[in-house]
Amino acid sequence: MTCEDTPARLLWAVELYEPHSQVWICKAWGRATTSANPLDIARAVLAGYLAGSPAGYGETFRATARPDGGQLVTVTADQLDDGAWEAGPDVRQALPLYLRDALPGAG
Repeated sequence: MTCEDTPARLLWAVELYEPHSQVWICKAWGRATTSANPLDIARAVLAGYLAGSPAGYGETFRATARPDGGQLVTVTADQLDDGAWEAGPDVRQALPLYLRDALPGAG
């Protein structure tokens, strides 16, 4: 087992940009203990959230993931590959059921 395989705790969030006040509003958040890459977690969280609750006209969403003691990773909706990226089993396992089921290929 390497350091990369050691599970780490992380906090993830899905945020909506509010242009009038120029702040990001948290729409969903969660915690996970996983050895998955935080970037993959952020992608999966955002993809699952947007699959279940599509963005309305003019809405801007992003997802963040921050491992304990690590760097914040941010993914925006325009950075998601349309169907080219698929969440692996370790990433899916780290997500809550409602996001896991919303991802393509869930089952």
